[in-house]
Amino acid sequence: MLYPLKFKPVYKDYVWGGRNFEKLGKQLPEGIVAESWEVSCHKNGTSIVANGEFEGITLPNLIKLFGRALIGSELPEKDVEKFPLLVKFIDADKNLSVQVHPGDSYARANENGEYGKNEMWYIIAARPGAKLVYDVRPGITREAFAQAVRDNKVESCLKSIEVFPGDAINIPSGLIHAIGQGIMLAEVQQNSDTTYRVYDYGRTDRPLHIEKALDVIDFNSAGRKEKYEGLELDLGNGSSKKHIIATDYFSVEVYNIDGTVTEYATGGKFYIYTVFEGSGGMVWDTGSLDIKAGESLLIPAALGKYALSGRMKALKCYVPNIKKDVLEPLVKSGYGNEDIIASIGGLAVK
Repeated sequence: MLYPLKFKPVYKDYVWGGRNFEKLGKQLPEGIVAESWEVSCHKNGTSIVANGEFEGITLPNLIKLFGRALIGSELPEKDVEKFPLLVKFIDADKNLSVQVHPGDSYARANENGEYGKNEMWYIIAARPGAKLVYDVRPGITREAFAQAVRDNKVESCLKSIEVFPGDAINIPSGLIHAIGQGIMLAEVQQNSDTTYRVYDYGRTDRPLHIEKALDVIDFNSAGRKEKYEGLELDLGNGSSKKHIIATDYFSVEVYNIDGTVTEYATGGKFYIYTVFEGSGGMVWDTGSLDIKAGESLLIPAALGKYALSGRMKALKCYVPNIKKDVLEPLVKSGYGNEDIIASIGGLAVK
């Protein structure tokens, strides 16, 4: 009975948003749109099915109905009880706040059992010169940072990097960061909405969370690699995929489809495809549907064989067995361990 699921986007009107999702082909409501939550089981924005027999049903209720047929037999029970991922688009028409996210243990203790938040960004569009805040500068200590907060000199402690379309950036919990003006990206993250704001560029309408941020910022991470080029695998007939991020929480691959690619959901885990360029279709044993830029699909674990066709680029994300899903296929394709660790974000950070 299960089939590939589309969802109604959950739009967020945060102050730093714009109208740039229209360039992805999205039909936006009036006003500012900062985020589009594509696949979400979070109380602050719950996905509702937009296609097929289950149209109008929320994702949490669908999980209650189908359990592991949807989530997968390989995932732990906690992922059945609480969906593990949240996928969104972000339009930073203005600077986001400088912020940090806690890890699981701190969030459980201080945020009513919420997950921590590890995330990654894939840059879809960036104006010339657009930058991100990524980490503190080398040598910045907790004490120096706290003093900079008191002196309103936080920006002097931060490292910025210029970004371009196609950049992949891993954001582990504890790493201070901010999306700069003029960037549109896709974000894959743990199913959490816990953010500790440190600095908000003079905006005063939202609270800061200085003490909690100081508790969780990793002041020993300065010098960490910012971008990961990934490693590519040939899918045949002019199509390919590139492994870009692989952590214990999520694996993210970039699919470049030019023709038809056959895939399998063999019962172990669900997959999410988020299309950011082009269009095409999907066919499975009992049906078919069209898909285009700005749309996402949840592939149930028990779907079986399916095929993607057309000319499009998409992110594929899932909860991995890193050895089986990432390392073994790359080694079989001739990549060495050093190349794998250097090229894929998250593998060197545990």
